[in-house]
Amino acid sequence: MAASILIADDDAVQRRLVENMVQKCGYEAVVVASGDAAVALLTAPDGQEIDAVVLDLVMPGLDGLGVLAKIREAGLSVPVIVQTAHGGIDNVVSAMRAGAQDFVVKPASFERLQVSLRNALNTSALKGELQRIRHSREGRLTFADIITRSETMAAVLRTAQKAASSTIPVLIEGESGVGKELFARAIHGSGERKSKPFVAVNCGAIPDNLVESILFGHEKGAFTGATERHMGKFVEATGGTLFLDEVGELPLAAQVKLLRALQEGTVEAVGGRKPVKVDVRIISATNRKLLDLVKNGQFREDLFYRLHVLPLTIPPLRMRREDIPHLLRHFLARFCAEENRTITGISGEAMAHLSQLDWPGNIRQLENTVYRAVVMSESDQLGLADFPQAAAHNVPDGHVQHSEPLIVGPSTAPAMGSGIEVPMTPLAAVGSLAMLTSAGEVRPLEEMENEIIRFAISHYRGQMSEVARRLKIGRSTLYRKLDEAAADDPAEGGANTTS
Repeated sequence: MAASILIADDDAVQRRLVENMVQKCGYEAVVVASGDAAVALLTAPDGQEIDAVVLDLVMPGLDGLGVLAKIREAGLSVPVIVQTAHGGIDNVVSAMRAGAQDFVVKPASFERLQVSLRNALNTSALKGELQRIRHSREGRLTFADIITRSETMAAVLRTAQKAASSTIPVLIEGESGVGKELFARAIHGSGERKSKPFVAVNCGAIPDNLVESILFGHEKGAFTGATERHMGKFVEATGGTLFLDEVGELPLAAQVKLLRALQEGTVEAVGGRKPVKVDVRIISATNRKLLDLVKNGQFREDLFYRLHVLPLTIPPLRMRREDIPHLLRHFLARFCAEENRTITGISGEAMAHLSQLDWPGNIRQLENTVYRAVVMSESDQLGLADFPQAAAHNVPDGHVQHSEPLIVGPSTAPAMGSGIEVPMTPLAAVGSLAMLTSAGEVRPLEEMENEIIRFAISHYRGQMSEVARRLKIGRSTLYRKLDEAAADDPAEGGANTTS
């Protein structure tokens, strides 16, 4: 999903002009005609997420300065670019003091607005990433720090927010790299225990003979090498949250003692003489199906039901592809700051291609891929060539691989040499467009649009940038329409790819 830009201007001509430029930049434009409408959209509880605002300063009713004041009152961090006519420098100064990030003079050129929007989004992404890191280190991470625009994630977030207000045991399931610990920290940081410790334990990384010692502690001299007393993770987390990552890896002997600790609210250190009272909130996580482990006798059934009180399943990245562009921007901003690089963004071609990959390693794999690209790139913008491993991967069935050049013939539409097939209905006659069906009815608009796009790809020999320019749509919009056409045409079997 492209970044959403809110355009607030009372002048219909100016609104349309800015809207066209925003769409040409590859962003989604959201247009309103007044300051009141802009504030209502930005502050709506379940409203559309807005990444940046292009705001006219002079409007009837609530003007631009009034909108900035309302944004500040609501505690919103959305970047704002103000528009002003010639001679409005005093208003610009006031707007910048009120929190605007940049300004453009009407009528703004495409290049000027593009640079301003790109800088605003990059700065916003960097601020968000730095805030997220700071909150994580301070134990104050909340659900607002989780980057997602996916409807699939909305239900998971709602359930997690309800869980945060209680001490109910939570079991977070999901593939490796989807962000299970991030959710655990957000649950802790949003609850009453946020000022207390958050202690994370990777159960899969503990040697079997040390599990009890690390979880429950040991007394000095309890075993060979125990040269001093160790209080254990349960005692360390008292009053706060204990996060048991990869809990399915615990050996059966440790599971018995863990179950007792959960039931009694006490732990007994190795070599200890009396139990110690503990008060911890348990959040566990696993990338395996615990129920399958129970059936195979590898995990205790009674412990499973103790942990599985409120299960949360985090979907893999391939199930929420609309989050990929936003994650890419945040990782790019962070690594550019860490590596002192001045990379302005990721090309539309690379963004579209990366958004269609499966990412078996999920967010962790995406993060490392961006890190490598930032370090190795020699240009001021990341292109598909900066992601050689991703570029070599096939796009999953049902998606179009957006790599140029794409050569498409006028009839069968295979991409010569690339193995890509654009799933569009072949044209009856090149250069002509039938308006009626065989029954004499007007054909659906979407069907004719698909034919026009397919003809344009053929006419411009697969040069997707030229196709998008001639059709006067953004390249990301072009790729999206190709994907939609593939998904809506089962007769074509989706887009075929080869390695």
